[in-house]
Amino acid sequence: MSDESAATTVTRTKTVSWSDPAVSAAAAKTMAGLDFLHALVDGTLPPPPILALMNLEAVGATTGEVTFRCTPDESHYNPIGTVHGGFVCTVLDSVLGCAVQSTLPAGTGYTSLEIKVNYLRPLSADSGELTAIGRVTKPGRRAAFAEGEVRDAAGRLIATASSTLLVFAV
Repeated sequence: MSDESAATTVTRTKTVSWSDPAVSAAAAKTMAGLDFLHALVDGTLPPPPILALMNLEAVGATTGEVTFRCTPDESHYNPIGTVHGGFVCTVLDSVLGCAVQSTLPAGTGYTSLEIKVNYLRPLSADSGELTAIGRVTKPGRRAAFAEGEVRDAAGRLIATASSTLLVFAV
């Protein structure tokens, strides 16, 4: 970078605050998945730190379906000046996992085995609030399957995903 362009660079900062993740993690082990998600949505339980980091908020949960909202900003940009695909993938991984969690009884956990994302449009800080929905396509005692989508503020489809999740006792 030349001295001239370095002089015009404006440094931005972002402060992220979060609650102790152990509180919600302990509760998740003792609550039915849907009850746990309702406690996140209504603020009874603090959200996991990843949600604060990504400006992500759980806004709705029913059995087999969850809805999250988030607003990407410049801190989510990749080297070519658009929101990094990993941001969108993480949003999708979150709603897919939580959709499966909504079907699980107390004492049961999950983890992603695989995720496939299809990126359909680029995002920028001007894309506005995103809505991500995850839906269980096949629940299971050992493996569960889910699909999801992310839409921008104008309702345009940004990305879709499908995932397989391992279900296990905690």
